[in-house]
Amino acid sequence: MKTMTHRTTFALDEEAAGRLRRLSAAWQVSQAEVVRRALALAETSAPPGVDSAALLRQVHATGCGLARESAEQYMADVREGRDQWREKP
Repeated sequence: MKTMTHRTTFALDEEAAGRLRRLSAAWQVSQAEVVRRALALAETSAPPGVDSAALLRQVHATGCGLARESAEQYMADVREGRDQWREKP
């Protein structure tokens, strides 16, 4: 077994914490092992060498992005959703 030398702390919302507990129980491994497996999967499934900024510049250059009105409506919906989420006790 590997010697674990790095400890970390992070916060999860209830949904993510529940998924972590369920996966840990289903796989019969520790929650830390679930995180390690998720990291390994994410690393191997990510497309190699993707330059997100270059992709965004390409979208802007081609004019294939959202129309201004659609983008503004989307952002208004996001803000409203966040405001509602923050109001919850």
